[in-house]
Amino acid sequence: MTVQIDLSDKTALVMGVANARSLGWAIAEQLLAAGCRVGFSYQGERLKSELDKLLTGKEGVWAQQADATSEADLSALFARVKEEFGHLDYLIHSIAFAPRTAMDGRFLDTTEADWNTALNVSAYTLVSTARHAEPLLRPGASIVSLTYHASQKVVPKYNVMGVAKAALEATTRYLASEMGAAGVRVNTISAGPMRTIAARSIPGFGSMFEKAAEAAPLGRNATPEEVGKLALFLLSDLGSGVTGQTVYVDAGSSIMAMKIEQPS
Repeated sequence: MTVQIDLSDKTALVMGVANARSLGWAIAEQLLAAGCRVGFSYQGERLKSELDKLLTGKEGVWAQQADATSEADLSALFARVKEEFGHLDYLIHSIAFAPRTAMDGRFLDTTEADWNTALNVSAYTLVSTARHAEPLLRPGASIVSLTYHASQKVVPKYNVMGVAKAALEATTRYLASEMGAAGVRVNTISAGPMRTIAARSIPGFGSMFEKAAEAAPLGRNATPEEVGKLALFLLSDLGSGVTGQTVYVDAGSSIMAMKIEQPS
């Protein structure tokens, strides 16, 4: 069954698309298919060519470099949003990073610098981007970010990123509480393991990906397309009563304590 959603009068900013495997791109594809006008930000010129390829032939799109940890870059980015759109309906935060050293070693050995980097990039930037977006957001606007179940349960080698995702989820609740009076909703999507660039930084990710699929009630992992569809629901009026939530799309793997094969 397909539900047709018309977003031709809506605008969105998608932050953090690195390539075709990015979950931010999976969300953008759904928005574009629904007729939404979409602006993109990317971190660093090395990612520009990949994004340019994705946007070739797309209508109503534009892109600008922006380091989400830079107030100057954010000011310039949202000035561009105002220039291009005049207002903003949807903000998609697909931004996370922790230094490889923080993932390779023991959590106990996390340095202050690596801790601050992970929390700043992966959680605080949701606050700063929401603040910059606030004057442009119309009533009924929606913000969506991306998290992972390592915020709630220990995932080997996820380390400080698990803490950062927990902070992101708490940030979602506090932003939802404050921005609700203006009719703005804030949610985060907890996607199961996905083969993204970020996943490459997690030692042993391949094994983790396979075990999650084996344990999931659906017997597989969720797909980027399913993440995009959930985001479309949360961003659009279909999700008008949902805010402050961490919503899972992981084929059910997060509900399982263990899985034992039943005798035939």
